[in-house]
Amino acid sequence: MKLKIVFCSVGTTYHVIMICVFIRDNSYYYQYNKQAHYLHGFFQLRKRMNLFVIPTVLLTSVTLLVNPILSLCILCFPLLRQENRYLLLANMLFTDMLFLAINLAMVSCNSMGLYMPHWLCEFMKLSMVMTYSTSVLTITLMVVDTYVAVRWPLRYKEILPPSRARKIIMSLWVMAAVCPVSLLVMFEVVMGKDKQSRPVCLVLIALHSLEQKMKVGIHFYFIIVVSLCTALIVYCYIHLYIITKTSGIWRSRYSRARMTLLAHTLLLMMYFVPALVFAVELALLKRTLDDVGVWINLVNMCVLMLLPRCCTPYLYILRYREIYKTFQHVLWKKRHQSQRSAA
Repeated sequence: MKLKIVFCSVGTTYHVIMICVFIRDNSYYYQYNKQAHYLHGFFQLRKRMNLFVIPTVLLTSVTLLVNPILSLCILCFPLLRQENRYLLLANMLFTDMLFLAINLAMVSCNSMGLYMPHWLCEFMKLSMVMTYSTSVLTITLMVVDTYVAVRWPLRYKEILPPSRARKIIMSLWVMAAVCPVSLLVMFEVVMGKDKQSRPVCLVLIALHSLEQKMKVGIHFYFIIVVSLCTALIVYCYIHLYIITKTSGIWRSRYSRARMTLLAHTLLLMMYFVPALVFAVELALLKRTLDDVGVWINLVNMCVLMLLPRCCTPYLYILRYREIYKTFQHVLWKKRHQSQRSAA
């Protein structure tokens, strides 16, 4: 039996040099891969991640300060729970809380250089893709719900009763899980038995390990989904304007309807811009994972994806009287109880 040790630089996305040990015995080959040391690029990547921990923690904290209370306000009060728009809002708030928690855990572990188990890294990547997709589908359905309520006001309760809205929300989660589960299957096929701990856990890095045909397919999938949702939202808003332009709500420059439309349009753009940026990342993801792709991915994951989730609860508290009164009632009740207990 001959033992041949070869030091070979493998172009993996983890920027490591692998010691490839080949054992030849009767034309059978066994390959053993072991991490030897990290290249300088990985330490530079960790330093970049440290820069984005502060905005990630800040935006996540500001959002989680309000989201749980607002979700409880909707779910615990029957008057709000019977409204489809508030059910969809509660689903989006819950999805955003899951996304923020997983994103914060991933950014923190990557910045500290913690080695994640293979199953934990895969679970976090799958959950991030699924929760983000659910948020985009939910906000699209909220626009469709508004269009149906304005287009057929007398038949709205018949077309979309609360029971049917709950089933639609459950179907959104199933639809959102199709893409990440498919990606997980592809990752398992590509990675094979390589289930070692990961020094960096990023969706972009995982996509880099796929073949070029798979990258192109994923790219087209994201473009088609984002284009369909955008086209549906634009269609609904155009028809909403056509239906309501004769009612006089658009005559005043600072009317409530105009300000609400402007706020929701800005929020929709903030939700969809990260998806478009991710599509650009996939387009730039060719044979190498350069510094530009890493920077774009970190800005997208730590800033752009968090901004709309930070603005959503405060926007709905300010724009909807029912939510504002309920939120104020809950806060006043908690404050009153705390004062009574202190006394």
